[in-house]
Amino acid sequence: MIIIYPLHYPLVGGTVYASILAVDRGGVAVNLGGGLHHALRDGAMGFCLFNDIAVAIARLRYRGFSGPVLVVDLDMHDGNGTREIFSRDPSVHTYSIHADHWGEIDAEESTAIELGDDVEDELLLGTLLKTLPDVVERVRPGLAVYVAGTDPAADDALGTWKLTSEGMLSRDRYVMDLLRNRPRPIPVVVVLGGGYGDNSWKYTARFMSWLLSGRALEPPQNEELVLRRFRRIRETLDAADLTSDPDIYSWQLTDEDLVGILPGAPRETRFLGYFSKHGVELLLERLGILDLLRLRGYKYPTTTLDLDHPLGQTVRVFGDLDQESLLMELRVNRNQQVIPGNEVLVVEWLLLQNPRAQFGPYRRPLPGQGHPGLGLLKEVFGWLVVVCEILELDGLYYSPSSYHVAAQSHHLVRFLHPEHEALYRAFETALAGLDLATASRAVAEARVVEAATGEQVSWEGYPMVLPVSDRLRERVFGEEYETRLAAESARLDLQVADGQLADSPDEALQVLPSDIFHGNIVGT
Repeated sequence: MIIIYPLHYPLVGGTVYASILAVDRGGVAVNLGGGLHHALRDGAMGFCLFNDIAVAIARLRYRGFSGPVLVVDLDMHDGNGTREIFSRDPSVHTYSIHADHWGEIDAEESTAIELGDDVEDELLLGTLLKTLPDVVERVRPGLAVYVAGTDPAADDALGTWKLTSEGMLSRDRYVMDLLRNRPRPIPVVVVLGGGYGDNSWKYTARFMSWLLSGRALEPPQNEELVLRRFRRIRETLDAADLTSDPDIYSWQLTDEDLVGILPGAPRETRFLGYFSKHGVELLLERLGILDLLRLRGYKYPTTTLDLDHPLGQTVRVFGDLDQESLLMELRVNRNQQVIPGNEVLVVEWLLLQNPRAQFGPYRRPLPGQGHPGLGLLKEVFGWLVVVCEILELDGLYYSPSSYHVAAQSHHLVRFLHPEHEALYRAFETALAGLDLATASRAVAEARVVEAATGEQVSWEGYPMVLPVSDRLRERVFGEEYETRLAAESARLDLQVADGQLADSPDEALQVLPSDIFHGNIVGT
């Protein structure tokens, strides 16, 4: 039997309850949380206030469970707190493979393996294969607690290991098979441990789907999930709510009625010819974007419209009523010329920034950033897709003037022309293994060259599109596009030239654009 307990249950209580279920029913119980393995007996440490694993084991002992316990901790960080708490308890064996030891490794029953940084699939899986079976056979646990941390993944924001998604799933499957596929299966409690960034949940999702069905399901992209949710919300909206001003009675004259009658009456009264100011705010509210700003500490987000800019209409969102903290600035226009036969929403400029946040070792500035981003790019793109669908536009169109702009938005977006898509992919391959800030500096410093000739390859802001209509989707995902893309990709082979990249973000910014300019999207 497999029981998965939801995340909203308190983290410590969830692990306590999961351990009781696993022992009582002899199966597998999962707490979608927990794994607070750094917390010590008498203090907090490393994001961990209470050690839920230790509390759960103590609770089992109180209920009369006396069997040996094995803690298998495969979070990238050392399970030092759990080891320290049970260092003089021979009935609990703590097994941890990690990058660095976080404390004393001396304990009556412990296996602490330090592998350092840059660990890949082969090393971790090989270490597991060589060491864990002997531990299981010697301890013969009556209960196992598996800390299935996702921070060993290569794309983890704080991790220093480089496991692939296949390696992560192989790790999880190996541990569970070793513990469960035996004449007398070992009851198992699974807790999630560490994992940082937008993609952490996907490794757990693959593991859970395999655990429940025997088949690992590939989770959708985060952007796709946002779009699905936004589209469901859009279906509940009334067009009148988006186009009317609730403070103006229907029998009163509005600005639209006065256009061309009174001198000086505004020429534009609706955002993109459709949305009232109230409609823009309502859509941002209903899609949850304003709530996400509130969660970031901006209690009173305020929206303004500038409908008369020559390059397009502008929406600004401030974090306060005084309009001093600019959080978002979006300038767009409807255009029928940039892609003949299609009407698209052209994004001339998008700025997303968090003035209260600080850069640091885990959050380095990207070119053009005066402040860290808000982390809302996928939500803002989802909002703009909903706008396109309401207005029956074919899609979004913009020109990423910097490499990092294209990289941040490439999940659902393609370059309009296949030769430019092929060039981007060649850049991406050449820059694999570099963090985004370093990769952007390499591109801006013209460090990307053709492998055969050493000739520098410069970055240009070729147009990208996010298709909404079927006709635009066919243009950039259809058979003809794919054929040309394959041909162009086959002839491209790029690499990063030898030499030292600039180490200082400040130094790098001196050679990169750092101001607002046409077609750029920064601070996301």
